[in-house]
Amino acid sequence: MNIDPGAESVVIVDQENHIIGTVSRRIMRQQRLIHRAAYIFVFNSEGELFVQKRTASKDIYPGYWDLAAGGVVLAGENYEDSARRELAEELGIKGGRLRRLFDHYYEDADNRVWGRIFVCTHNGPFSLQAEEIDEGCFMPLTDIVSLQNTEPITPDGVQILHRLTQFGGDID
Repeated sequence: MNIDPGAESVVIVDQENHIIGTVSRRIMRQQRLIHRAAYIFVFNSEGELFVQKRTASKDIYPGYWDLAAGGVVLAGENYEDSARRELAEELGIKGGRLRRLFDHYYEDADNRVWGRIFVCTHNGPFSLQAEEIDEGCFMPLTDIVSLQNTEPITPDGVQILHRLTQFGGDID
């Protein structure tokens, strides 16, 4: 059964991250409403980050490299439920240990989001969700800096990764 992602009911919040209601993902994008999302940075045991190329059909940042697995928090979910669901759907990771780091607000011309940032360690293999991910690979953090010069990377992910690397030495 093919479900229209634009019809999913998502959590809408105010500037202080208090829930104020739910709307369809489509309305959230059209009206540029503040919503919640879970971001999971997946590292391997070598300290490399798993990055994934978003499909051209994504509703925001299509075809960009994404530094985190994750997505919008659906109605009835909390951040942790969303993170676990997204890891299972996007990468096939079930039951892994998630470490919550911090909440982060991001805003640009197309996106306003309160994200909860998680990290986990997983060496793969992964089962990539074909509807959302074209390809993925582990990459040293120094290579991600170089990748920005030649490929589009999700701007929220870049901002969060910068904060994550400033968070302290132990991000895993």
